[in-house]
Amino acid sequence: MRIPRGWLHFLSREIVENLVAKKQIELTASKAQVAMLVEELMLEELMIEDSLNEEVREMLKKFDSEIEKGHLDYRRLFEMTKQKLVRDRNIVL
Repeated sequence: MRIPRGWLHFLSREIVENLVAKKQIELTASKAQVAMLVEELMLEELMIEDSLNEEVREMLKKFDSEIEKGHLDYRRLFEMTKQKLVRDRNIVL
């Protein structure tokens, strides 16, 4: 996750406050309830990348011996594999 989990609560409250202050949204629930929903949505979106990273790590385990021998660059292979999955699945990161 690129954003520390502890920041999500603060960020979600700030997002809601700014949207209300700029009159870009009109609330039908309390700010706290809306902020909690925003926080849940942000966490869900951030977890997509975490699960994708874990999937790529699992895929690359097949190539451990080649990577250890220096025949393959793990970081480059990781990024290439991740980008391919992102394109194939139409994921927005």
